[in-house]
Amino acid sequence: MSTQVKNVILGTGQLGLAIMDELVAAGQSVKMVNRSGNVAELLPDGVSLETADCYDAQAVAKVTAGAETVYFCVQPAYHQWPEKFPPLAASIIQGVSDRGIKLVFGSNLYMYGPTNGEPIHEERPYAAQTRKGLARATVANMLMAAHEGGQVQVTIGRASDFYGPRVTDSFVGDLLFEAALAGKTANLTGNLDLPHTLTYIRDFARALVTLSQHEEAYGRWWHVPNAPTITPRQFIALVEAEIGQSIKVRTAGKLMMRLVGLFNPAAGEVVEMMYEFEEPFVVDHSRYTAVFGGHVTPHEEAIRETVAWYRHKNREQASAHV
Repeated sequence: MSTQVKNVILGTGQLGLAIMDELVAAGQSVKMVNRSGNVAELLPDGVSLETADCYDAQAVAKVTAGAETVYFCVQPAYHQWPEKFPPLAASIIQGVSDRGIKLVFGSNLYMYGPTNGEPIHEERPYAAQTRKGLARATVANMLMAAHEGGQVQVTIGRASDFYGPRVTDSFVGDLLFEAALAGKTANLTGNLDLPHTLTYIRDFARALVTLSQHEEAYGRWWHVPNAPTITPRQFIALVEAEIGQSIKVRTAGKLMMRLVGLFNPAAGEVVEMMYEFEEPFVVDHSRYTAVFGGHVTPHEEAIRETVAWYRHKNREQASAHV
């Protein structure tokens, strides 16, 4: 077991693997950590996998021994955030504290609450009243308190709804790309004609790696850069142009999502967040770009890469059933 890998990624989901890609491309070694010991794909050379329960601070300390940077990308199931996210954060903070480790947290925008259509910037107060928004605010406050208390250097990168390779459980994941490629109806939510910032997951990962490498990033939270904000309907049109066929779309309101939530807890949890799709949702990332630059992937290119990944996944699944 290697204990001297400098980059440790807690979590092997879509964001953790995207960060892995960035680090490997830069020639760095990486340790991935999850609870199961299994990953959905073959890991590249220079990447190891260890098993740990991140709710156990001693286990976190063990798998991060010798690390310089730890990426906090693990999270509870969507419907369990209020109960499980704060204890998870507390365990990770304790596990990496007082050892010179830098902690990078990949987060979202739930803590701000409704915006009345105003651009969302980093100075906006935490005004969320939703279960998941309050949980995100609690975790952010815990991390910043740990930084201010000198336990561990912390920086937070925040993204909007994201899409891209490996992204399936998203507003623009399977619900759009998988359905479109299968010629099925895409079941989406909210008003498709309101501007809504979307984050390409590879841009998110690149931004988190960038934050990790700059001292001025620590002790603050940053909105990661995004391609220009467009409406979901405009985004769908770009996907149609890429796949060369029209996409049938059906939108669901709160009542329908509540009904679905009777059988699918994660879907039911979407209801309290639907305000994000019922008003303009525009992210201001100017603070990040002023310090670190933009390096944003245009939607057209990002969609091309996303469609290619979905097609490859579908071919592999078809081959596995032959």
